[in-house]
Amino acid sequence: MGRWEPGARERLREAALELFMERGFEQTMVADIAERAGVTARTFFRYFADKREVLFDGSADLAKQVQDVVESMPPTASALDVVAAVLDAVAQLAGDDRDRARVRQAVITANTDLRERELIKQAALTAALTDALYQRGIDETEARLAAETGIAVFRVAFSQWGDATENRDLRDVVRDTLTRLRLLAAAQ
Repeated sequence: MGRWEPGARERLREAALELFMERGFEQTMVADIAERAGVTARTFFRYFADKREVLFDGSADLAKQVQDVVESMPPTASALDVVAAVLDAVAQLAGDDRDRARVRQAVITANTDLRERELIKQAALTAALTDALYQRGIDETEARLAAETGIAVFRVAFSQWGDATENRDLRDVVRDTLTRLRLLAAAQ
């Protein structure tokens, strides 16, 4: 097996998604993923703690990215402007591979434990964003509202992007969704 060939992480990720769609998440074993990717199970565990992590890898990087974006914003930026910048960065990190995003989401939707894990991931991101906003000196309630709203905007935008037939950039869909929220709030 080509254990030391470059790109093992990406091959493992692709193999896992293929197998999850073919067999289902529960029926797919780590050994199956490793075999399909052309590596050993031991190599799999160098990259991922378990097969769930193939779907949720990068959460720590995402929290760090959120913190970096918040810290880079000018002190005069409003909470919502900071959240908009964070959403833009998260959308950029998510990439533009809609087909892969659709497959990932289908796998998660089909499994109760994975849906729960996704919600936990979103809650952790919300908490990280809330804390970063609070550390900027934003009132705790306003920080929480902005973070919760931002995550909701991203969820709606991501769903629209994944379901869309036209090929739009995720960042554009996120920006449009946030603009619609601002217009909705202004109309009240």
